[in-house]
Amino acid sequence: MNRTDRVADAMLRRPKLLASDASVDDARAQLVDEHVHLALVTSVDGVLLTTIELADLDGATAAFAQQVGTLAERVVGRDASIGDAMERMQAASRRRLAVIDEEGRLLGLLCLKQSGNGFCSDADVESRSGERG
Repeated sequence: MNRTDRVADAMLRRPKLLASDASVDDARAQLVDEHVHLALVTSVDGVLLTTIELADLDGATAAFAQQVGTLAERVVGRDASIGDAMERMQAASRRRLAVIDEEGRLLGLLCLKQSGNGFCSDADVESRSGERG
C-alpha cells in the first residue's frame, strides 16, 4: 500500500454492525472480542449513528447503544489518503476508523494491524473467524 492510496482501497467492506435498536449490553458483548475495537451502530438506511469503544461503556446508563459513543475523531472519508489516515490513527493511538460517504453512510472500517504496519483485510478477518469457529 502506498501513502497516496485511498482509504477505500484498504478498508474492510463487511464490518460487524449493530442496529439502531441495539442495547448497550449488545455493544458490550460485541466488544468482548479482542479483535473488535469499535462497535458501529447504523440506521436501517446505513447511516452511521455512533461508534463505541469499550471506554465509552464505562458507567453507561443508557438503554440503547446509539445513545453512547461518538463519531468525533472516529470517522474518515473514503477518499482520504491512507498515509494521512495512518498518521492520524497512530497519533491518537487508535486502530479503527469508520469509513463513511458524504451522506454519513457507513462504507467500511479501516483497521490498523496490531503491528502498526498495514491494514487488516477482509481475507484476514475471514481467516480469523474460521479459526475461532
